[in-house]
Amino acid sequence: MADNKLLKVEELVLYFRAGSGVVQAVDSVEFELDYNRAVVVLGESGCGKSSLAKAILRLLPRNIDSYRGRVYLDGKDIMKLSDEDFRQNVRWIAMSLVPQAAMNALNPVLTVGDQVAEPAMIHLGVQKAEALEQARKMFRHVGVPDDFLARYPFELSGGMRQRVAIAMALVTSPNLIILDEPTSALDVLTQANIFNVLKRIKKELGTSFILITHDIATSSELADDVAVMYAGQIVEMGDAERFFNEPLHPYSRKLMASVPRLRQEKDLEFISGQPPSLIDLPTGCRFAERCALRFEKCDQEPPVFLKEGRKVKCWLHQ
Repeated sequence: MADNKLLKVEELVLYFRAGSGVVQAVDSVEFELDYNRAVVVLGESGCGKSSLAKAILRLLPRNIDSYRGRVYLDGKDIMKLSDEDFRQNVRWIAMSLVPQAAMNALNPVLTVGDQVAEPAMIHLGVQKAEALEQARKMFRHVGVPDDFLARYPFELSGGMRQRVAIAMALVTSPNLIILDEPTSALDVLTQANIFNVLKRIKKELGTSFILITHDIATSSELADDVAVMYAGQIVEMGDAERFFNEPLHPYSRKLMASVPRLRQEKDLEFISGQPPSLIDLPTGCRFAERCALRFEKCDQEPPVFLKEGRKVKCWLHQ
């Protein structure tokens, strides 16, 4: 097993071909995830968070330019598997996905019970009656009434559809679930309820999560670790409590400064400028153009992670 980690990602690259060049969506990303832990991936829209999920799950579009690296799951490098082996033995067996916009992910002409049961029938080879019983069990875990098995997606609220999507990801009992913006477009109370469901699943089933979001405030409810992405790379990675109290990267500090506090009055900050184009990236630090602490070396050489202590890609901490 790779250092006793559930997931270990090394030098993961996913580039896309576009009309104006090559989009470097995921560029040499590295991180680890322990068993029964949750890592939150934070960053602005377009920084590569969803592409990272696609790269790990091998849900790839046709316009790939480069796809390489090492992804160890339970100590096995799953990047070496054929597409068919990956489909049969990894995706939805060992790890699964809760996609953005649950309404779009659910088939409007099938009952939600049939849709949650389907992965168990396909990947575990069980009969429909047994798969529906497993779906009913997962519905109870996520707080959906049994009689909802016979309902259609349009009959459910946004929060209930999101719970159904989580149940679908859970039905084959994977060790790892990747959640891509699971609470987007939901009201604050529903978001809180969904995070309570995730915390209960983590405690009761021992499931690990990769939560992809730009919602810093709600993600702190689930996070054990935090990874901050910027322009296709992870620029800071570490323990959630230390991160939320003292972020190190200038980009991370700005993200935290943009979040209002309940018990503290402060002036909210914003990050001036725009992220760099993923087609035409700078040679030095990718955040340098927007950074108030920029100095000469930032423009000349890309920073690397510290080998010891907290991981941060910033020359201020080298």
